[in-house]
Amino acid sequence: MHTHISRLCQILVLGIELQELSKMHSRTAKIALVSSHPEVYEPCDDSFALVDALLADRTNLLQHHPSICMEIGCGSGYVITSLAVMLGHEGFVPYYIATDINRHAIRATRETMDAHGVYTELVNTDITSGLEKRLAGSVDVLVVNPPYVPTPEDEVGCEGITSAWAGGENGRSVIDKILPAADTLLSEKGWLYMVTLTANNPSEICLEMRKKGYASRIILQRSTEEESLHIIKFWRDSDSELELNNLNYWTKLVMN
Repeated sequence: MHTHISRLCQILVLGIELQELSKMHSRTAKIALVSSHPEVYEPCDDSFALVDALLADRTNLLQHHPSICMEIGCGSGYVITSLAVMLGHEGFVPYYIATDINRHAIRATRETMDAHGVYTELVNTDITSGLEKRLAGSVDVLVVNPPYVPTPEDEVGCEGITSAWAGGENGRSVIDKILPAADTLLSEKGWLYMVTLTANNPSEICLEMRKKGYASRIILQRSTEEESLHIIKFWRDSDSELELNNLNYWTKLVMN
């Protein structure tokens, strides 16, 4: 009797877990509806990790009530579409905007968004070139899966799919351009979610953003056969800059 009850409980728990899993999947873009092109980066481990991190932070995102959500380097459109789907039907509709240097990616993202019945403004540009003045201080949520793979510098910014992963020395060439752009675009309550690789030295990236007045924390870590990924969330925090200034002051005092 007890064995039957125990098994029944296990089945009920499994059923609840499957329902929750199904709900989570319904809050992201459907892979079958994601557009593809030979010159466009398809959703992979890093894309899934970023979307999972956003899902894990979904309650906070809903309470955040972002007015403008933006993705730099939209690729196939999987991430920005997933963000729009997971924030949809909650009584408010953020304005979505996405950029990519690859014109094929812009078309793929448009097709992916259309297939899911959501809309985003798409801009074919390098990072945020031409948008800084218009969007300065107004982006509440910024998501980035940057080209982070260490490669020769001459591969950075190449046409086609290579631009999706070529990150130059230590994979930081593009990331180091994105950070000041993010600082310009983010609103006072703005959040940045970024994918990094261990080789990118995430702690150094966090320190650079700390100098700009941002606090940070790792939302998700995931290791695959090929790489170790960190999804980092950044937000403005004046205490972080003050703490760093105090640390620099005491360091100089001790050194002297």
